[in-house]
Amino acid sequence: MRTFTWSCLLVLLSAAPAAQAQSVVPLKGQSSQQMQLDINDCNTVATNAANSTATSGEAHVGGRVRGAAAGAAAGAVGAQVRGNQHEALYDRASDDAKQQYRQNRAGEVAAAGAAVGGMRQRQDRRQDRRGQDEAKTQAHASAYSGCLQGRGYQVNP
Repeated sequence: MRTFTWSCLLVLLSAAPAAQAQSVVPLKGQSSQQMQLDINDCNTVATNAANSTATSGEAHVGGRVRGAAAGAAAGAVGAQVRGNQHEALYDRASDDAKQQYRQNRAGEVAAAGAAVGGMRQRQDRRQDRRGQDEAKTQAHASAYSGCLQGRGYQVNP
């Protein structure tokens, strides 16, 4: 029973990519066996072509670091602005206390900036993967149709 199940699954999986073209019409009187062989061969050719399609995407690295740096700068500037808004209290504080306050705010905002930078980096990577998947799908469909047309079939989408 297991062998039968695996055989059926294998047949379905091998036929799934070939199902992208809705209809394949033999133009040179090919037999159904020859047609199946050609479809399988063209599917293999198309899969190899799609896998060899190299999409050079920009490497998305350093998002957390850039976010932390931007956050630290924004935090320090924000602390200075907030201090200037409360001049009466801020002027009474020592220079060390002011420096410590700016550093604390910079650290807090840097942590938030790192989180946002990491999130953006992950979003960019996901978008790149989607684009690569679409390119592979298009390369497979084009190679598959071209291969079958070269062997004397009409491929109707």
